[in-house]
Amino acid sequence: MKQMLKFEGKNGPDGIKRKSPSQDEPWHYYDPFDEDDSGLLEIIEEHFANLVRELRAKNVTRASFEASWLSHALVDGLTPAHHHHHYEEGISEIYGGEKEVRDTKLKKVVVPTGTKQGFVKGNWKLWGAKGLLSTHMLFEGGVALTMLSMNHKSGKPSGYDLKTAEKIGLVEYFKRTAREVALFDMYERFYDHGWTSKLAREVHDELAPRLVKTVAIAWHLALVEAGADARELQAVTA
Repeated sequence: MKQMLKFEGKNGPDGIKRKSPSQDEPWHYYDPFDEDDSGLLEIIEEHFANLVRELRAKNVTRASFEASWLSHALVDGLTPAHHHHHYEEGISEIYGGEKEVRDTKLKKVVVPTGTKQGFVKGNWKLWGAKGLLSTHMLFEGGVALTMLSMNHKSGKPSGYDLKTAEKIGLVEYFKRTAREVALFDMYERFYDHGWTSKLAREVHDELAPRLVKTVAIAWHLALVEAGADARELQAVTA
């Protein structure tokens, strides 16, 4: 696990946002009900293929990198805050252009405008009550806190889960799970009412186990395709 954690944080996908904003930045947003939304699916496929290759080569460092970045993409894609169908449109509206205009660390968190009124209005839409980024971050923070109390056995894939995933493949399994999560309308309910006891229970009982299970299944499928065994994944996660 220490090997994979090395490729999170500043060495993970979110680190690119700080090092080179809007330049080769992974786009981990996904609409589960848009069949044409394939950007994140391509990222998942690429990391999965790379993980299989590195497992076959017994390259522990590179396999750790691919396992970590694959897991990050899967978890982001299943998290309801990343199902916000209008996120990209909202960014474009607030910044008056495409998301690529956020090309500095400062522009990632502050909307530059020519007038004082425009500055206040634009940044309120970003960080104010129910702002695009403030709501997103509060939801993700709540999910992370909820997972601290999770019994991780609830995220253990069943034999049926593994057989299903082996039959349909990782991407299709991810798509089906993302649709299941989206049907709970967690993010929409959070936007309207904030954290409620019912929503927190659903995150704990429904979302968190799916996140853990999908990552475990992804690693299992990579091992199967690489012709490896559990000892090789242990080497990656040691």
